[in-house]
Amino acid sequence: MATSRLEILKGLVAQNPLDTFSRYGLAMEYRTSGDLESAAGEFRALLASSPDYVPAYYHAGQTLERCGREEEAREVYRRGLEASARKGDAHARSEIQAALDLLG
Repeated sequence: MATSRLEILKGLVAQNPLDTFSRYGLAMEYRTSGDLESAAGEFRALLASSPDYVPAYYHAGQTLERCGREEEAREVYRRGLEASARKGDAHARSEIQAALDLLG
């Protein structure tokens, strides 16, 4: 039986929990498959260990919004604005700001 992408990513994260790329991929795979709570958990773990991994903030916030957790999403977006400013990532900053503005 073929191993699913989800299983491969879970294995990679188990081997190296601090690998940001693998954990981001796992969070996105959970999100794509509709397992939003698992995705939110992976984004939370990723941002706790790598707070400057800017791409995760937008998708973490979007995932939390889909879970109906708007206040948590706002907080993630705010932290993402700070991280994107630290990293000098104007494009990510504008995307995150737009998402935050839509939440009001």
